[in-house]
Amino acid sequence: MTKLSVNINKVATLRNARGGNNPDVLQVARDAEAFGAQGITVHPRPDERHIRYQDVRDIRPIITTEFNIEGNPIESFMELVLEVVPNQVTLVPDGHDQLTSNHGWDTIENHTFLTDICKTFKAAGIRTSIFVDADPRMVEGAKACGADRVELYTEPYASGYAVNREDAIAPFIAAAEEARRVGLGLNAGHDLSLENLAYYHEQIPWTDEVSIGHALICDALYLGLRETIQQYLQALK
Repeated sequence: MTKLSVNINKVATLRNARGGNNPDVLQVARDAEAFGAQGITVHPRPDERHIRYQDVRDIRPIITTEFNIEGNPIESFMELVLEVVPNQVTLVPDGHDQLTSNHGWDTIENHTFLTDICKTFKAAGIRTSIFVDADPRMVEGAKACGADRVELYTEPYASGYAVNREDAIAPFIAAAEEARRVGLGLNAGHDLSLENLAYYHEQIPWTDEVSIGHALICDALYLGLRETIQQYLQALK
């Protein structure tokens, strides 16, 4: 079964826009789990423009499913993850001023760096996933770095879905098949939505986890969080 991990960054963005604690990020994490989500994802950035480092510390003890922390493994991020010890860390090559994730790692060029990072996190008992483009070479490179999983960067699939969904999914099937061939777990995330998720899952049903934030939170403004999570779960059946 493919698990749904809800990324709650956008909830923190709304909170930070006004100050105070409304909406309550911790309560949303609790509610998302209560409504059926099988995991919670956060992506703290150094400027703390949405999820703050302290949020990560506060969320950890209340999570009853899986906790996934995404981010660029700079020193402060490394220290935070090793302090909190989530179930999974997802390594993302974000720049300091990057609006959102827009590419995966070159796992060949960054082999030595990523290998050292994977060793550090795996020694702490943390499952390590590397964010990659839908390129079998990058998937194979992640395996060589010692990763446990890869997360396929799905924005190109989402943007191409309305034009030609068969063409859009093709490179992702190839990358997913390579992950299966080399024995890596498989995650996916970025711009997956109620429009395109079911087809993605039909084509790559061995996906272990999808991490969805922006579209899910937007849908929740109209449908409510409970109903939205139920619809995303239905798309994964």
